[in-house]
Amino acid sequence: MTTVQADKTYIAATYARFPVTLVSGKGAELFDDEGKRYIDMGSGIGVNIFGAADPQWADAVSAQLRTLAHASNLYYTQPCARVAEKLCLRSGMKKVFFANSGAEANECAIKTARKWAADNKGADYFNIVTLKDGFHGRTLATLAATAQDNLHKDFLPLTPGFVYSEANDLAALEKALADNKCAAVMLETVQGEGGVLPLSHEFVRGAAALAEKYNVLFIVDEVQTGVGRTGKFYSFMHFGVSPDIVTSAKGLGGGLPVGAVLFGEKTADVLTAGSHGSTFGGNPAVCAGAEVVLDRLTDEFLAAVAAKGKRVRNALAGAKGVSEITGLGLMIGVRTERPVADVLADLRAEGVLALKAHDKLRLLPPLNIPDELLDEAVGKIVKVCAK
Repeated sequence: MTTVQADKTYIAATYARFPVTLVSGKGAELFDDEGKRYIDMGSGIGVNIFGAADPQWADAVSAQLRTLAHASNLYYTQPCARVAEKLCLRSGMKKVFFANSGAEANECAIKTARKWAADNKGADYFNIVTLKDGFHGRTLATLAATAQDNLHKDFLPLTPGFVYSEANDLAALEKALADNKCAAVMLETVQGEGGVLPLSHEFVRGAAALAEKYNVLFIVDEVQTGVGRTGKFYSFMHFGVSPDIVTSAKGLGGGLPVGAVLFGEKTADVLTAGSHGSTFGGNPAVCAGAEVVLDRLTDEFLAAVAAKGKRVRNALAGAKGVSEITGLGLMIGVRTERPVADVLADLRAEGVLALKAHDKLRLLPPLNIPDELLDEAVGKIVKVCAK
């Protein structure tokens, strides 16, 4: 059987895959089983932030695999401790719990918020307010936290304890907090899966202030926005707020599965021995790769990410067939006049791989994509949108 035939025969049909079989890559260029070359404008949905087969990252992971690939969390390991230290020093947070994905990180954040509220407010203060069009994962609890009805219909009843509020509406958020016994507010500063929808500066700062007013935790889901994607180390740094919990994943691993939950002053000591855990969380090989990622996200590098994002938006602004551009840094949404599925198909034919988010084209290229490749890809996007 071909790869496609084997996939359709033996793999659960949970993905509407594009008709491309990828076999190799180098940096921001990927190659399929027929030798066709593509410019990668999706980076594995924001995971491969240095592109494919990055030598420095691969060398670090390979060296760790030959030294100690795995040890359970019954023991200390050096890469895990080093990555936790670097995350805390860069973010201003106090402690870290390692998981294996963004959904797992958000599950841990939800558990921590409920335990904090039970300890400090009472067991009936368990509700978490999330925003409509947000996305926090596909596990049962994170699906319930995701306020998108189209994702809920086959999995009812939802896990209770979540209250939905409109994005960028502080009055609605305050009403939700006033009317419900709450543990936390949880939001993405840019709603990625929801359509690359940025929250306003006023709303993010106001949400943090309301969390303080109503004595609830302020949780920022940085699974997609974090680790340099928006031009800051974490996107909350654009807004001058100090979250109580930050969740991180995707680009942090540079290509391997990782999740991290960063705890601030209020939450640093909420979880105690036996209250949470993960067999693979903090895996030495994964953390060896994550350390390379963190070491390379210098202020100069992050400034270059912001500049590349501006370069893309400037090139697309006013382009024929483009009606809206949203996002932050190298997390960009493009509303096209043509159906986005047609745009994506034409881009694949042109040798560009991109993503969608609802009805928008979504661009998440490797953060170090060379300007010449970025310009080539954007030129093809302009061409395809103008058809």
